[in-house]
Amino acid sequence: MDTVLRDVRVIDGSGGPSYRADVALAEGRIAAIHREPDGGDRPSARRTVDATGLALAPGFIDMHAHSDLALLRDPAHEAKAAQGVTLEVIGQDGLSYAPVDDRTLAEVRAQIAGWNGDGADIDFSWRSVGEYLDRLDHGFDGQGIAVNAAYLIPQGTVRMLALGWDDRAATDAELAHMKQLVAEGLEQGAVGLSSGLTYTPGMYASDAELTELCRVVARYEGYYCPHHRSYGAGALQAYEEMVGLTREAGCALHLAHATMNFGVNKGRAPELLTLLDKALDSGADISLDTYPYTPGCTTLVAMLPSWASEGGPEAILARLHDDAEAARIRHVMEVEGADGCHGVPMEWDTIEISGVSNPALTEYVGKTVAASAAERGEEPWVTARRLLVEDRLGSTILQHVGHEENVRQIMRHRVHTGGSDGILQGAKPHPRAYGTFPQYLGRYVRELGILSLEECVAHLTGRAAARLRLPDRGLVRAGYRADLVLFDPETVAAGSTFEEPRTLPAGIPHVLIDGRFVIEDGTRTDVLAGRSVRRTPGARG
Repeated sequence: MDTVLRDVRVIDGSGGPSYRADVALAEGRIAAIHREPDGGDRPSARRTVDATGLALAPGFIDMHAHSDLALLRDPAHEAKAAQGVTLEVIGQDGLSYAPVDDRTLAEVRAQIAGWNGDGADIDFSWRSVGEYLDRLDHGFDGQGIAVNAAYLIPQGTVRMLALGWDDRAATDAELAHMKQLVAEGLEQGAVGLSSGLTYTPGMYASDAELTELCRVVARYEGYYCPHHRSYGAGALQAYEEMVGLTREAGCALHLAHATMNFGVNKGRAPELLTLLDKALDSGADISLDTYPYTPGCTTLVAMLPSWASEGGPEAILARLHDDAEAARIRHVMEVEGADGCHGVPMEWDTIEISGVSNPALTEYVGKTVAASAAERGEEPWVTARRLLVEDRLGSTILQHVGHEENVRQIMRHRVHTGGSDGILQGAKPHPRAYGTFPQYLGRYVRELGILSLEECVAHLTGRAAARLRLPDRGLVRAGYRADLVLFDPETVAAGSTFEEPRTLPAGIPHVLIDGRFVIEDGTRTDVLAGRSVRRTPGARG
C-alpha cells in the first residue's frame, strides 16, 4: 500500500451512517477499508496518516464552477483545492471557450472577461471541445492541473458560432450545424450542455431549438444544465419551462444555481420544490445545485435588456455611447424590468461592484452603484453607464437579492447538490468562490443543523457523481479513485467573507487526488494530479 489513513471516521458519500476504519490507498485508488470490528491484521503502508478526530469523505464535486481559464492560469488553484474540491464542472451558463473559431473566440473572450479575465495570459491553442480537454490534461508542463474538471458544451457559444449574435430563429441548416457541434463535443468527452438564457446570444434560442439540442444530449446520456430565463419575476414559469422541454426531449435536467431571488419570490421556495417533486414522482430525471449564500454574482453588462446586446460587445458599447439608445436602455432597466435582470426593475442599492478590468476604476469596488453615485452627486444610471463604457463591459457585481429561508429549504431537497458558481476575478469576488463547501459543513451542518453531516456529504459527493455518471468517484468504496478529503467536523469553516473573500477555509488539513496529497497539513503541495474527466463516447440509437 502507498498510504493508510488510520482510525478515521468514514462518511462514505452514500448518506448512510458513518463508521470508523483504516482506509488503504494504492496506485491512485482505494485498495482496502478495514472497519473497527473486522478481524485480521490492520493494513500497513509506506506512509501512515493518523486521522484520529478527522472525517474522511469523497472529494467534493463543484457542480457549477467558472474556472475555465483559472485552471490554466493558476497551478495552485487554492480557491478550490483548499476547500476539498477534487472535481469542478465548467463550461457553465452557456458561455465558454470551446467549440470556437477565431471570430467566436474573440467575442466570447470579450463577453465574459468579467468572469474569467480577458485571457491575454492564456495560449488559446484549442478550438474544439476535445482540444480544450487535451489542454487541461497537459496543464502545466505536461503535469496536469490542480483539480479534475468536467466540461459542459456552452449553448450560447455554439449559437454564436453557428449564426452569430442575431436575435432570430435558426434556419434548418443552422440548427443542423448546432446539433452537429453538440454531438461532436459529447463525442469528445463533454458531459452535457449548458445554457445561459438571460445572457446573449443563448437567450435568443426558442424552446423548440433548445429541445432539439437536448435530444442530441439525451442520445449521449448527458444532461442539460440551464441558467434559465428568470430567477426573478418569472422564476416559477422558467423552471416549469425547463422541466417541460427536457421531458419532451427525453433528457436529464440539472438546474443551475436553483435559487428563488428578488422580493417577488420571498418565501416561495416551497412552490418550486412542489413543482420539482411532481415532475420527479412522474418519472422526470432532475437534479439541482445551489450555493449557501444569499447574494448572486454576475457581470454588470448582464443586467442590460437582451435587445441592447444584439450584435455582440462592440454593438453594446456603441449603444451605450449613443445618448438616445442609452436613455432607452435606462428606461427598460429602471421602469419596465429588463430580461437581463430577470424582469425586475433595477434596485441600484443592491448592485455592488466586486471587480473591474480597468485598474483606473478600482475606487468603485466594494461599493454599490447607488453609493458611488451618491458620492458623485449623480444618478445611479450615470455611474453604471460610465462603468460599462470605461471598463469595456468587464465589471463584475454582487447582487444582494436572495432570501435565507429559500436557501435553506432548497438545500434540503432530495436532488440537491453543491455548486459554488465561483467567479474568481475581481478585487472582491463573492466569498462562495473560496468558501462554499466548508460553509455547508460548518454553518449549515454544525451550527444550524439544517442537514446532518452524512446527508450533506452525500449532496456534495455521491449525488453529484451520480448525475455525472461517474462509476468510480463520489463514494469511499474499495476500487474507487482515491479523490478524498479529510476534515475536522468540529472546526471546519469557511474563512472567506464579503470583506475578505480570498481567505482560505479552516479545518481541512488533507486533500488527495488519485491518492496524491494536493493539500497536506493545511498547505498546498506542488502536486498537479487533476485531469479532464470525460464521459464515455458513443450515442444510443
